[in-house]
Amino acid sequence: MNAVRTQPIWFFLFLLIFQVNSVFPKTTTTPMNCTDTTRLCTSFLAFKPEPNQTLDVIQSMFDVLPNDITVEPSNGLDNGHSGFNFNYLFIRKNCSCLYTPREYATNTTFTVRSNVGFVNDIALGAYDGLAFNLPNTTRKARVGAVVSLRLFCGCSSGLWNYFMSYVMRDGDSVESLASRFGVTMESIEQVNGIDNPDNVTVGALYYIPLNSVPGEPYPPTIDIPPAPAPAPSVDDISGRYVCCKSGDWKQTNGEPSNHQTTIPKALGTDVFDMEKPTVFTYEEIFSSTDGFSDSSLLGHGTYGSVYFAHLHDQEVAIKRMTATKTKEFMAEMKVLCKVHHTNLVELIGYAATDDEFFLIYEFAQKGSLRSHLHDPQSKDHTSLSWIMRVQIALDAARGLEYIHEHTKSHYVHRDIKTSNILLDSSFRAKISDFGLAKLVGQKGEGEATTTKVVGTYGYLAPEYLSNGLATTKSDVYAYGVVLFELISGKEAIIRTEGMMMKNPERRSLASIMLGALRNSPDSINMSSMKDYIDPNMMNLYPHDCLFKLAMLAKQCVDEDPILRPDMKQVVISVSQILLSSVEWEATLAGNSQVFSGLVQGR
Repeated sequence: MNAVRTQPIWFFLFLLIFQVNSVFPKTTTTPMNCTDTTRLCTSFLAFKPEPNQTLDVIQSMFDVLPNDITVEPSNGLDNGHSGFNFNYLFIRKNCSCLYTPREYATNTTFTVRSNVGFVNDIALGAYDGLAFNLPNTTRKARVGAVVSLRLFCGCSSGLWNYFMSYVMRDGDSVESLASRFGVTMESIEQVNGIDNPDNVTVGALYYIPLNSVPGEPYPPTIDIPPAPAPAPSVDDISGRYVCCKSGDWKQTNGEPSNHQTTIPKALGTDVFDMEKPTVFTYEEIFSSTDGFSDSSLLGHGTYGSVYFAHLHDQEVAIKRMTATKTKEFMAEMKVLCKVHHTNLVELIGYAATDDEFFLIYEFAQKGSLRSHLHDPQSKDHTSLSWIMRVQIALDAARGLEYIHEHTKSHYVHRDIKTSNILLDSSFRAKISDFGLAKLVGQKGEGEATTTKVVGTYGYLAPEYLSNGLATTKSDVYAYGVVLFELISGKEAIIRTEGMMMKNPERRSLASIMLGALRNSPDSINMSSMKDYIDPNMMNLYPHDCLFKLAMLAKQCVDEDPILRPDMKQVVISVSQILLSSVEWEATLAGNSQVFSGLVQGR
């Protein structure tokens, strides 16, 4: 009888605890709830690096650039934190309100570097409490696997400028955090629903309200192993060094030849504001390509032929151009010696003779996206899985966002297409071929420039075709066409047969896909799109995610450039689609073919 009488009491206590946790969810490390799914803000994450973690590794983990990282200044105290004293890194990330569930999060990807254990344990452990919501906890680790996951973040209602996600450690207290970050104890308690400041949980995540950017700009005064410094450049034309890329290159001696390497006068000394170009000799180029043999030929680009070579024990791609292409050669040199990003192909150096120019790039082992989508059999490729396609779309979006918004001077690429999106050994995408890239202004200035129409039909925005107005939104249009190609497997221009077999009709993929979408009101009723979804995916894709990607492509190719999203918005949308796709994939863990990435590992 006593047990019967006490049961309602225990039930009431359970409800009370549940209600408290619902009102104050942060102390139990659950995401911050939100209602406005259009909300986007800047947030920070406090991360304490391991002693062996380089800046490059941390950038990759959080998918940020160096200027997105600030460093906590050392005050000589330890307070239970070993290694770097306080010396946390503060990672700046865009935070958004997810559609489902309605909670704040920011996305990133993690590359597994071990075959031991489970993906869940490795990835969550790497972020030390800042990550959550990983599906499929029993997935075994595999070196090179790319995992998408969410990170805790929050947006302030207006009382503060930023929220910073912070995982409580031994020795931390509300008082020490308030002193450390220059805020009041009351503000931390208010944001996190803390009723007793002496009762905080080690290992739980709390939000620190801030009114200014935390930390000091990188480089820090902490002992994070730096990336190798660029080798010194030289003005002597006989020197051969890397200039545009960090590396461990050594000067070599070569025999003189009739093809003297020269530095074109058009380069000048003011072109390379950040780094001077590497100069290779013609002999090195000629020898490494086996005399430009057909066996070294990778293909023909818009402005020259591309060859595979080994230079200084590194695999490279060498673009060979005639001296009549000075303008395109200069454009690539100007852009790629100033911009560096994991999703842009890296320029290693160049060589020039009186008759020819040579640009040396990092080599993309898997070739172009175009060959995988449109010509897989001839190059012995196999089809790309849905997950791989969305990851490629995200990589390309990040590369474009960088040149549009994060460089000192903004650029428009003007030739975005699947043949200019290259894939490395892990099928991660890099944008290439900046021969048509155009400077479109400094930050805060006009973002348009009028030029003659160049590029590739099928990818050209209507306003660019009509008046030559090159803007970042014309790149967005071309990117939308690439999304349609990823979905359909069809080329940007499709040749269809008319009523008479002798009258083939050329139609743009964008117009065809827009017509299909007009008859597909939602992801449930997609029958009109059935004929325009790449059969190579063998119907193995989440219908809602594919529909969202198609609708995003539709927005990107809107006739009105004002209505097109910018690349920052595109990155957020594709990140969410990728995360939902990974969660879908996890539900298919029993199907080994699907779970391994359909036909190729990720």
